[in-house]
Amino acid sequence: MPWWIAKFKTLFEALSRYEIIDIDDRHDVHCFQSLTIGLKGRNNKELSIDSSTSPYSMKDFRKFLRSWYSLEKITAAIIRDGDKREPRLLIIPRKRSRSFTNVGEIAQLAESLSYQVIVAEPGPDVSGFAKIINSCDVLMGVHGAGLTNIVFLPENAILIQVVPFGKVEWASRISFEDPTKDMNIRYLDYKIKVEESTLIQQYPADHEVLRDPSAIGKQGWVAFRSIYLDNQNVTLDVERLRPTLVKALQLLHQ
Repeated sequence: MPWWIAKFKTLFEALSRYEIIDIDDRHDVHCFQSLTIGLKGRNNKELSIDSSTSPYSMKDFRKFLRSWYSLEKITAAIIRDGDKREPRLLIIPRKRSRSFTNVGEIAQLAESLSYQVIVAEPGPDVSGFAKIINSCDVLMGVHGAGLTNIVFLPENAILIQVVPFGKVEWASRISFEDPTKDMNIRYLDYKIKVEESTLIQQYPADHEVLRDPSAIGKQGWVAFRSIYLDNQNVTLDVERLRPTLVKALQLLHQ
């Protein structure tokens, strides 16, 4: 069974009354009256449900996930003046590309601002990670598939998306900034400077990759992705990051 089916098997079983069929491991014949392959998209929005064509919304889907995974936290913490509670911040470090090279410094800064910091990476235990996500008030990570776990966040939680160097703001907006609006999740981003990218260790200062990412984009998506998404890690300037973490705290006070 493919890893992605095994990983989400319990969720698939909740969405359908039919047995999951692994067509790569079956040699018999199956007949169907109709077949839908992939996701049936009716708009250009990512990670969302078009309520104009469906009786359901992303809020309904998130409610379903809370019920299915027994997620107890419905709303993010509301911090009052004098409240000594520490909001929980989850940092997704990533292990391959677009990983934080100084996650220890980032965690230390957050703790100095009174966050309770958790550093965790998604794995095969979807239920366990969903519970970790749901227990948090703020989630921070570099643009990538790991941020789809925002579906498990409580209402009014905050996503801090770290946007890599290389003119990828459009992808960051479509993939995660826009979807937060339908999930009742508040959004902040942190756009890194070239000095915070490990690309400066791979290319000379006057190289086109650093000087003009738009020119690389004109070479096609494969070339663009191989450099800016698959071959870049980030070393955040913690002092430059500080105002973003402070802003998230202020939002939790509202």
